[in-house]
Amino acid sequence: MLAHRGQDGEGIWINDDTTIGLGHRRLSIIDLSNAAAQPMSFLDRYHIIHNGEIYNYSELRSELQKSGYTFFSQSDTEVIAAAYDQWEEDCVDHFDGMFAFAIWDEKEKKLFAARDRFGEKPFFFYSDDDQFIFASEMKALWAAGIPRKANLKMLFNFITIGYVDNPGQPDETFYDQIKKLPPACTLKYDPPGQKIGVEKYWDLDLKIQNKKITHSEAIEQFTDLFSASVRRRLRSDVMTGTSLSGGLDSSTVVAFSRHEDSATNSHKCFTAVFPHYEKDEFSFSDKIVQQFKLKHHTVAIEAKDLIHQLDQLFYHQEEPFGSASILAQFKVFESAKDNGIKVLLDGQGADEVLAGYHKYYKWYWQELFFKRRLLRSGELKAARTNNVQEQFGFKNIFASLFPDLATTVLEHQYLINALAHKDLTKEFIQLQSKEAYYATPAISNLNGALYFNTCTHGLEELLRYADRNAMAHGCEVRLPFLNHELVEFLFSLPSSFKIRNGWTKWLLRATMKDELPAEIVWRKDKIGFEPPQKKWMADPAVQERIISARKKLVDEKILKPEVLLKKIQPASAIEADSYDWRYLTASMCLGKSTFI
Repeated sequence: MLAHRGQDGEGIWINDDTTIGLGHRRLSIIDLSNAAAQPMSFLDRYHIIHNGEIYNYSELRSELQKSGYTFFSQSDTEVIAAAYDQWEEDCVDHFDGMFAFAIWDEKEKKLFAARDRFGEKPFFFYSDDDQFIFASEMKALWAAGIPRKANLKMLFNFITIGYVDNPGQPDETFYDQIKKLPPACTLKYDPPGQKIGVEKYWDLDLKIQNKKITHSEAIEQFTDLFSASVRRRLRSDVMTGTSLSGGLDSSTVVAFSRHEDSATNSHKCFTAVFPHYEKDEFSFSDKIVQQFKLKHHTVAIEAKDLIHQLDQLFYHQEEPFGSASILAQFKVFESAKDNGIKVLLDGQGADEVLAGYHKYYKWYWQELFFKRRLLRSGELKAARTNNVQEQFGFKNIFASLFPDLATTVLEHQYLINALAHKDLTKEFIQLQSKEAYYATPAISNLNGALYFNTCTHGLEELLRYADRNAMAHGCEVRLPFLNHELVEFLFSLPSSFKIRNGWTKWLLRATMKDELPAEIVWRKDKIGFEPPQKKWMADPAVQERIISARKKLVDEKILKPEVLLKKIQPASAIEADSYDWRYLTASMCLGKSTFI
């Protein structure tokens, strides 16, 4: 069931007692020889399976060799095993990477597993009195006989407010009995006692603030950290390329990649384009292609692609997704595979750590208002000059002065909106609404909002989409903006380094103003990657799928029968209440499995 994630080989290890089994599908990126095959044994004691990359494995390898360790491969997986022997559970503190790994200690008879800091790589598990089973995707658990039963509480929240996770309970999934290991967490399993222990090993410290740093110092430190991050993420024994959307983030990755001397950099880039759509990004991506003399591969996407590949998207994503944007990403990775590229660098994560979304303006303005600096800062006027339509009124003033009370009001409003959903049956609302709405934290400043989206709710959703879309084609996506040292630095900066003079991502724009075209750096109309979803939803074939989804939800007594008579409401990918799209993807969790 996981063959698509690793198409270069497979391996199984079972202990002599036949109580522990480890299975692995290999995607060969670092050390293509058989010496790097998994499951891998180390010191005749540890047995490891690993998904992802440890980008600083070369430095760690040298450090461990000085401590007396001998290595028999050039792989990062062997470095993880040695690091665990050297530092035990603290080994994760030494890794710069995206990873989900599990190590069975045959001497101590215990399992240690860990997931990377932001949740780039997945780890799902199931346990009962007799067994503990884990996998990179839930379809492997279902194939192992674990029941596939929808988590109705999660479905309620997705349908009503669009949440695809539970910020208050980060191990929850859309299926009962199946949990996920949260980002930045380790897991210990002791079979004799049937004990599972999950602990968080990393978090951002928002109290650390570098208030004395200058403009030039911030640019210099950002440049050094981002250069190191890109350099490490270009380490590969196969050819690498880049995703290119036409926005600042992916263009920055391309620019920094060109500075690095990497023999495996193909200089190929991949862009999704939408013919005859006013928000098509080709003209912007082409400017970067011309400047850096890249080999440009474009993927034209139309409504027929959504119709033909909906089931394939559902199969790989396994859980609902909020918009059709992921289809474009899916097709980009497909194109990379077709053109011989296994590794793509991507700009994801920049919006969350550098305040790239327009919704962040209000948090910055509220912070300035609380400090009595909003009017004299000129930020409201500057934002209007940049065509920013975000409003600042009484609700924002109230939230800046009373963040705890504002949070309570917001939670209450969520519940009211959920209870007032006209399409849901009364029985479904009564059964799910008692504990189904999610608490939101009391946020008093911009960094608080960025932290919530980076570490609690928001980013992991996008990382899930990227991982499944890439691995569906046996590709790996690497994200230079999510080096944890870089993220820690950015969160130590005052808010004015993220939003300034009405511009989001100010530090990134200031860094790149002489490296990229002005049309990219100072672009005013970029509000995120947006496909023509509204047009696609008006297509008769897509509407047939929506009607079918509605029927399934009616059969499960989630939607009222009257919804079948309602006209379908096409909505853009960025609209807040795209209910028909939610019905379409929510229905995939119900009924007989289409996965096995």
